[in-house]
Amino acid sequence: MKKTKLFVLDMDGTFYLGEHVLDGALDFISSVKKAGKDFIFFTNNSSKSPELYIEKLAKMGCIISREKIMTSADVTITYLKKYHKNAKIYLVGTDSLIKMFEAEKICLDDKKPDIVVVGFDTTLTYIKLEKACSFIRNGAIFYATHPDINCPVENGFIPDVGSFCAAISLSTGVTPKIFGKPHVETLESILDNYKSKKEEIAFVGDRLYTDVAEGVENGSRGILVLTGETKKEDILSSDIQPDAVFDSLGEMGALLTQIADLEGVEKCHKFCSIIKT
Repeated sequence: MKKTKLFVLDMDGTFYLGEHVLDGALDFISSVKKAGKDFIFFTNNSSKSPELYIEKLAKMGCIISREKIMTSADVTITYLKKYHKNAKIYLVGTDSLIKMFEAEKICLDDKKPDIVVVGFDTTLTYIKLEKACSFIRNGAIFYATHPDINCPVENGFIPDVGSFCAAISLSTGVTPKIFGKPHVETLESILDNYKSKKEEIAFVGDRLYTDVAEGVENGSRGILVLTGETKKEDILSSDIQPDAVFDSLGEMGALLTQIADLEGVEKCHKFCSIIKT
């Protein structure tokens, strides 16, 4: 916690569930600011645009600007613009995701695309799945915005991109290249946009295989909170081991405040010693 300068916070299951902010989450933000550290939100959930997330957070009392939030869609778009400038894309996604791609001048095509990109499409239909599979069988590259199998909601979980891709892969025999957490392109995008070194970054979230893995497998830190998908008993059987485990962001915030207060006392003692000498 002392060495971390930038906390990269997950959203679903970490900062809020459904439309309700989790207890202590707002206090954590205050603690980060008090400690002179920084934070951003990063969500694998590509069903909504960053602007919609900003509005959602504002309703919960967390006011942020655009530079404080990234999504797996941002990482995917960056990759497409870097490596596939003129490619035609068939996008399986919500209207919000489609608008994000269009705003970045990505060429969308549902006739003869070069690439199929699967996002968290909460408007998914059989026709969309059928088209995606047909295009991939005909040679289109297969990409996915993120690997999450389920998305946590207030009453449990709903199928996420990983579930959609499993169906497509079983049908076509092709596995996708995946963006978002825990893949290195996510860390690279953060390093390109923020000033922290990778060893000064901690990824915080409720999933071992995405949030925690992004940190521990790419040279940063991975911190698990137990407010979403992962339970304590899951840690023992996992190959991915977090650097730290907390019950919630609230517990993290309380510890961060204690650290900041102790450092303040230490600085005061050093100053007093200098004055005496």
